[in-house]
Amino acid sequence: MPTVLVTGATAGIGRAAVSAFADAGWHVVATGRRADRLAAIEGERVRTLTFDVRDDDARDAALDSLAGSFAAIDLLINNAGLALGLEPAHKASLSNWRTMIDTNVTALVSITHKLLPGLVERRGAIINLSSVAATYPYPGGNVYAATKAFVRQFSLDLRADLHGTGVRVTSIEPGMVETEFTAVRTGSQEASDTLYKGVNPMTAEDIAEAMLWVATQPPHLNVNALELMPVNQSWQAFAVHRGG
Repeated sequence: MPTVLVTGATAGIGRAAVSAFADAGWHVVATGRRADRLAAIEGERVRTLTFDVRDDDARDAALDSLAGSFAAIDLLINNAGLALGLEPAHKASLSNWRTMIDTNVTALVSITHKLLPGLVERRGAIINLSSVAATYPYPGGNVYAATKAFVRQFSLDLRADLHGTGVRVTSIEPGMVETEFTAVRTGSQEASDTLYKGVNPMTAEDIAEAMLWVATQPPHLNVNALELMPVNQSWQAFAVHRGG
């Protein structure tokens, strides 16, 4: 069976992806920072690696420790990422901006670069987790949305560079998914509960199943981008300021 590596596997979409792929018979390498949560999902089909995706040396040491079927990665799911803060740009924390760029952009391209030679050799695949924020701006999105726009464009440019190799690349772009995401962003579970109340948002399992569907399409078929929203999420009119 093929092997998938999932970053950010300790919660939310990443953890759901580990379960979905393991249940489908894949070998899974699950990575994350929280060792206790990783220990809870270790199993016959799941190997866990504890490291911060921003730490190149720790990442390389962990990946180099893989053996057997778990060492041959056929699919990379770049799921690790975060949003911090909702302040407008002129009031936002520069530290938060840097953390989002380091995690959502720099770490993503670094692990992709590390695994690309093997993915080309095995005619594998890459699924990058972007967001509808890559396409639709909103107040307070500033750097977070920009990082997700980078992920979307990086996915398309990887497709161009990998033309002829057989490697497939997909950008998954969800809207509202109820996970730890908003609680982490705001520092408030109450804010998260309020945001999703009555929306009937998507679940982490919904996105994991979409990833599994993309990964199991015939090898001649590439899903370039897949945008998903709950039915109760849509668009509003352009914002218009009056009075000066």
